[in-house]
Amino acid sequence: MLVRLALSDFRNHRDAVIEPGPGFVALTGENGAGKTNILEAVSLLAPGRGLRRAPFAAMARQGGPGGFGVAGTLIGDATLGTGVQPQAPDRRLVRVNGAAAPATALAEWLAVLWLTPAMDRLFTEPASERRRFLDRLTLALEPGHATHATRYESAMRERNRLLADDAPADPQWLTAIEARMVEHGIALDGARRRTVAALSALLDHTEDGPFARPALVLEGFVGEGGSLARELAQGRARDAAAGRTLAGPHRADLSVTHRAKDQAAALCSTGEQKALLLSIVLAHADLVAATMPHPPVLLLDEVAAHLDPVRRAALFERLAGKGQVWMTGTEPALFAELAGEAVRLTVADGRIEADTGAS
Repeated sequence: MLVRLALSDFRNHRDAVIEPGPGFVALTGENGAGKTNILEAVSLLAPGRGLRRAPFAAMARQGGPGGFGVAGTLIGDATLGTGVQPQAPDRRLVRVNGAAAPATALAEWLAVLWLTPAMDRLFTEPASERRRFLDRLTLALEPGHATHATRYESAMRERNRLLADDAPADPQWLTAIEARMVEHGIALDGARRRTVAALSALLDHTEDGPFARPALVLEGFVGEGGSLARELAQGRARDAAAGRTLAGPHRADLSVTHRAKDQAAALCSTGEQKALLLSIVLAHADLVAATMPHPPVLLLDEVAAHLDPVRRAALFERLAGKGQVWMTGTEPALFAELAGEAVRLTVADGRIEADTGAS
């Protein structure tokens, strides 16, 4: 977990340092104060574009030099850093213990998962959003997942480009590219299925409580190397006409059902969908804490504000002792019932100060 977070010219934070504890980190302040920006900074210490998926150039402070930096120190003094330089605002740089590294290497050091208000629509959005969510869950359990995902996407883009060319592509070259897709695609699918199976087994033994209990199934692709290789080879003309690859793990979807009602999550009420999503995240936190060397870092943006007092207290109780949990809210009263150790901070116009009621 993080013991120090430093921001330099990131969003509305010119120069900020936070020293969180091992449990809850409660960030309170008015809308627009920069609370979510802090969560976004933490999310950049994992592979990907962060919880907003914004262009890196947009993360630099307006009126600043044009670049930004985010640095985290972990227990044991390992250091992670990322940012961009003014002369290359779209090129992300990553350093691990002071040495340059690919962004995928971050997954080996820190498991980060988040919930934001934008994710409330997860079950009604396109399948790509649910795949991205599942990949984040999987990454916390299998850090190599990021490398397989990156290499699969790279090979698929290259295949699509060759098929789109006016000149016929070299069949042998296409076969070599498709072999890379199969290698990394099968690994990608296998890791996703192991994550879904582990979560399902945990949810099977979870009692019904204040949060709806989901059933999870990975649909849309069956990970068999031989069949995928054949389908890619036989589907070249089809894919060339479509302008994209129509077979592979990038076509999978995470199906979620409300167990008690036997109803697809997409058909549930907004409140039920939020509860289902929260149940998945809580089960995943339990799974990571039980099976991995280090507990996860959870980023919960404005989650407490949408829960009644009973469910809010149940959430805090479930999260206590499960790792480092960063939460935002507009009112300190939202976090009055936090169980266990908590660091309480007030955020105002890019300034971060300790709450006088900190514990």
